Amino acid sequence: MNVSLTPELENIVQLKVKGGLYNSASEVVREGIRLLHQRDEMREKKLESLRIEIQKGIDDLEGGRIRDGNEVMSEFKDRLLRMKRQNG
Repeated sequence: MNVSLTPELENIVQLKVKGGLYNSASEVVREGIRLLHQRDEMREKKLESLRIEIQKGIDDLEGGRIRDGNEVMSEFKDRLLRMKRQNG
């Protein structure tokens, strides 16, 4: 496999090797690919978690388990006021 880098990226790779953290440009590139793969996996896990939460919301809506938004906000404000009074 042959990889072409922009001059800016090539400079970054060279700086990493010169800094002593990596022994070669290949090590820098491999580490970058590993990190990219980890980021992609984390993103997919977050998306799956979000899909699950969305489905829970849909299920609640379809099951009639909903609350009026104004009522919730009013309760939230009341709770904040009580907390402020308790804390002085």
